[in-house]
Amino acid sequence: MTSTVQRPSDDRLPEERGFEEHGPEAGDSTAAAGAALLAGGAIAGMDIAGMSIAGQVSADQTGEGPSSGAGEDDGPRSARHRPVLSFVRRSGRLDKRLQKAWDAYADSYLLPLNDGENSLSVSDDLLFNDATIERYWGNTRPLVVEVGTGQGENIVAAALAHPELNFLALEVYDPGIAHTMLLAGKQGLDNIRIGQLNAPELFACAAEGSIAEVWTFFPDPWPKMKHHKRRIIQESFARSISKALVEDGVWRIATDIEDYALHVHEVLDPLDCLENVGDLSVSLPVEHVGKGTADQAAGLPHRDFRESERFEGRVLTNFEQKGIAAGRVIHDFTYRKVRAS
Repeated sequence: MTSTVQRPSDDRLPEERGFEEHGPEAGDSTAAAGAALLAGGAIAGMDIAGMSIAGQVSADQTGEGPSSGAGEDDGPRSARHRPVLSFVRRSGRLDKRLQKAWDAYADSYLLPLNDGENSLSVSDDLLFNDATIERYWGNTRPLVVEVGTGQGENIVAAALAHPELNFLALEVYDPGIAHTMLLAGKQGLDNIRIGQLNAPELFACAAEGSIAEVWTFFPDPWPKMKHHKRRIIQESFARSISKALVEDGVWRIATDIEDYALHVHEVLDPLDCLENVGDLSVSLPVEHVGKGTADQAAGLPHRDFRESERFEGRVLTNFEQKGIAAGRVIHDFTYRKVRAS
């Protein structure tokens, strides 16, 4: 897993021919973003466990269906009790170009932590700790984990800008994983790995203090009221993340759905293991609205909540740009691990 990444001999890589599936500018924009980050043009001194950090990923999703690449685990797996997932398994057929990227780079980037072929569950005996990091990254540098990396633009830009850090991309869908491999492979990155796993299961078996920072950007909003239980951000997941974080480690979250922003506050603000360190006052409705009734939110009672300024290290992806163009407000959150007393 620590061998040098080799680019396939055929130079006609997908991003060079134009991705019909992912957008023609995906490869070039990622490289440009990484170069800008390296030049320091997009960084404002963000600090993670004493180190400068930049570049985040926003999961590419539509709001109509699941795509965050992670699931909410309500308990142990069994025939009687199955975890509530924040995604639905769908056909992940790859076109020839993405299949070529998968074949070329999977051995270098994809971690073998699953409990079986075609399973998104982690191995029953997995303990994710410093030894795991050293085994698969070849060092014990601080690890940044992105939950739901989508097509990988942000995490690849971050890994390119920060070779002194390790990065783990968690995603469940084959096309997004293949595209992330492609972008990373073209840059020859060796500080990024990918886990095709149910994220809450991985964090549940992560050792205390093993992860420097966690990113969850634009998770699937599951807008229907009956589906809110499928939202990735739940108390059990939050407690697992807090345990896994280093002292003063942070969890960065972003959404462009107002109702999801309220959900984040309701779940995370009361917890004793995480502290909302945002310094921006934002007014939100205090009642939830479902799909098709979001326009009613303006007439509901509101109150002020604390959120964060936009994390400047997050690459502005096509998905986020579309949300802004549609008039949606981007909500950023920063939760810091509370030190044990």
